[in-house]
Amino acid sequence: MIPRYTRPEMAAIWEPQTRFKIWFEIEAHAADALAELGVIPREAAKTIWAKGRDATFDAARIDEIEREIKHDVLAFLTHLAEIVGPEARFVHQGMTSSDVLDTCLNVQLVRCADILIADIDKVLTALKQRAFEHKMTPTIGRSHGIHAEPVTFGLKLAYAYAEFSRARDRLVLARKEVATCAISGAVGTFAQIDPSVEAHVAHAMGLTVEPISTQVIPRDRHAMYFATLGVIASSVERLATEIRHLQRTEVLEAEEFFSEGQKGSSAMPHKRNPVLSENLTGLSRMVRAYVTPALENVVLWHERDISHSSAERMMGPDATVTLDFALNRLAGLIDKLLIYPANMQKNLDRLSGLVHSQRLLLALTQKGASREEAYRLVQRNAMPVWRGQGDFQALLKHDAEVKKYLTDAEIEEQFDLGYHLKHVDTIFRRVFGEA
Repeated sequence: MIPRYTRPEMAAIWEPQTRFKIWFEIEAHAADALAELGVIPREAAKTIWAKGRDATFDAARIDEIEREIKHDVLAFLTHLAEIVGPEARFVHQGMTSSDVLDTCLNVQLVRCADILIADIDKVLTALKQRAFEHKMTPTIGRSHGIHAEPVTFGLKLAYAYAEFSRARDRLVLARKEVATCAISGAVGTFAQIDPSVEAHVAHAMGLTVEPISTQVIPRDRHAMYFATLGVIASSVERLATEIRHLQRTEVLEAEEFFSEGQKGSSAMPHKRNPVLSENLTGLSRMVRAYVTPALENVVLWHERDISHSSAERMMGPDATVTLDFALNRLAGLIDKLLIYPANMQKNLDRLSGLVHSQRLLLALTQKGASREEAYRLVQRNAMPVWRGQGDFQALLKHDAEVKKYLTDAEIEEQFDLGYHLKHVDTIFRRVFGEA
């Protein structure tokens, strides 16, 4: 988590003061439930809230204590006792450190998910606006990077819209998956604390109870969460890579916005580079890098070990902060993307009609040619055009074997660009709905 790729709202979730505040709330809510059960005095629970609710926890003091005792939660509890006073002896009754740590982590991940869902909504808004703007702007579709058949630029953006809609749905499910609370004590048996305490804390913190925990909340939940972030990052990179290819000088069908005073190269003043898309590619790799340790964290020894802890201290902030930044950058990139329909048409025409080869193939078969013969006839006229030798339509009209099946008018009919775009409205309705 570095300032260059960090937005304040997401970063604030991972700040020490936020973490300590959540720890306190978990402990104080548990104290309320324990007081209700008569395990601790009601006045003690009130005092804990009164003295801790508005406290500013001294991170330096907590670190000082931890250096001596080598335990982060106990260091916090020691500092809390300095604030609360004698009633602090009723804090953490029957609880274990993981009750606090795991519940806190899940609160943080839920808050991060809420921000990331809002980020995806920004991307979706930008994609929808630009997709409708270029709904019928013809461009070449490519397979293997080679010209295939015509599409529209709006379809390219609609594809991305559908992909990020699925990403949003997955993230909503991942948020639900990780929004659990465990206040079940050592090894998760509730031996020293009543399950009603867990239920009370879960409700107060906006979580649900973990049906069964050991000494930790099961890490398959977190693995799903970070895997979802990884898939979203891949969607970011897919769209960024598309833009990078479209901005290549030889293509130049779309281009990142280039602001007044911006410079593309320290050596070459003419350069306008796809730096935002390239940045998104790199950031996406970093988000995905945390998926593997999240999966490996599922495997813990018996009821608990802490092999997951160090990895989560890094992956929690880094993956969420990085994806938050990437999604916001992507939304801005799409919103300001420069699009060049004239270059799209130029590239469509570059192969002198070869993009209509499948229509010719099908037309010949419908007139009686076998598929093998039709393929041979179309390909032998296409290859000279591929080498820059002639016009596809003209060659077909001069091919005696082709003319056995198709008239000049029938050949010309197969070169209608609009034929390829006749179902664009249908696709848009599937993606965006009737509206």
